[in-house]
Amino acid sequence: MHNHLVYIIMDSCRYDSVMAAATPNMDRIGVAERRYSYASWTSPSHYAYLMGMTPHLSPPGIFASEVYKKEFAKWVDRLGIADMSFATFVPELNLPKVLQKHEYRTVGRVSLPVLNPLTSINKGFDDYKLMSNHNDFSGMIDQMRFDPEEPSFHFLNLGETHYPYMLERDALPHISGVHGVFKRMDDGLGAADEDKFFDMAQMEMLHRQQIKCVEYVDGLLGKLFDLTPPNTHFIVTADHGECFGEGGFFGHGPIMHEKVFEVPFLEGRRN
Repeated sequence: MHNHLVYIIMDSCRYDSVMAAATPNMDRIGVAERRYSYASWTSPSHYAYLMGMTPHLSPPGIFASEVYKKEFAKWVDRLGIADMSFATFVPELNLPKVLQKHEYRTVGRVSLPVLNPLTSINKGFDDYKLMSNHNDFSGMIDQMRFDPEEPSFHFLNLGETHYPYMLERDALPHISGVHGVFKRMDDGLGAADEDKFFDMAQMEMLHRQQIKCVEYVDGLLGKLFDLTPPNTHFIVTADHGECFGEGGFFGHGPIMHEKVFEVPFLEGRRN
């Protein structure tokens, strides 16, 4: 029997947020590495991951083609499927479609509207859904099923670690159009006044809150572990990082800063 696969993306989560958090359940999976995303915002990063890629180590002295070949070959050990390689993924370069060919049930649950089912990122999934609540990892877990006779792939995009980091409105420094991405993107366009940029005290508070959100996600991993059979391989990472004042920046997207590309990565079978 092939291994089940649970691929968890903590949206916007910085590597140092994971390192500062208490994560006993993530520690059961593996040791978090510092890696780098291929993109600085949600959509393109998720497309790269669903090609079969994972965050990279930025190794010097090696051709990019060699990095890619080695990365695709790792799916052999992750899934227990012999002879998987880059050639297995071409020409479509689509992880869920590759898994469907190996009789996997492919399931996607996402939190960010830019990943909604009408986008092409839905390609290759048997069951794909945008959650109605931005912070509903718990609800995703409630919908997960593992059949001992059918391997499954669960791809989860978690909004808990994305701005506003589970803060209630009265505690939240506000930026027009950020929370929900498309829901209020036009608010204030053309207005004379712009949002006042966060001061460093607010930046530090938001970073501490992201750390708390990592701990919240880690607590729910224990709930997920109770559902998963022993032959389940976990990947836990982020689609990109976040700036909390470094270089005068907040957030991610059109920002060229190392903290926007720096992400945690851990994988393994939970103990």
